[in-house]
Amino acid sequence: MINILTQHNSIANHFLAELRDVHIQQDRLRFRKNLERIGEIMAYEISKTFQYELHEVETPLGVAGTQQLVEHPVLTTIIRAGLPFHQGFLNVFDKSDSGFIAAYRHTKKSGEFEVHKKYVNTPNLDDKIVIMVDPMLATGRSLVLCCKELLAEYNIKELHIAAVIASEEGIQHVRAFVPEAHIWIGDVDNELTSKSYIVPGLGDAGDLAYGNKE
Repeated sequence: MINILTQHNSIANHFLAELRDVHIQQDRLRFRKNLERIGEIMAYEISKTFQYELHEVETPLGVAGTQQLVEHPVLTTIIRAGLPFHQGFLNVFDKSDSGFIAAYRHTKKSGEFEVHKKYVNTPNLDDKIVIMVDPMLATGRSLVLCCKELLAEYNIKELHIAAVIASEEGIQHVRAFVPEAHIWIGDVDNELTSKSYIVPGLGDAGDLAYGNKE
């Protein structure tokens, strides 16, 4: 299942436009906030697929019946670029546990790159709904590596993958190697450069959020 926010007009389109805008994105605070806002919107959309049950809530004037979430998902992200996007999800699923993964790409002189995973810290994911959030889905190799390792270690009940911008190639890579995942995307771009940058994309989300790295 693939869901794309921009297939329907909403305020999410406005936030995505600001994220892409080369002038607006120079404001790091606004860039991080827009990632967070899209995370909140996407969390709301994903929440519609979860199970709910009727609860009674006491009000000052009586008792109201309301449908409440049966189970909060575990929110997992790849640091550092994923942190503001993750915060948006956490604002909505405020009772959720979180997991964090440190992974990076090492680019060779040939232009090819290897994915290295350095750190994983998650709660027990057995029989849990897991949402993996990462703002940019370029080749999909880093995301697939992280998801497959979690799936191998834990009996995950349901896996959702959320990204702000994805390439067509990245989506196909995820579908090929993590076919059980539900995929949620803000917008999809067709082009991927030889250095694995999405075009038109928005640039390096981690650098725009937190500053250039060496």
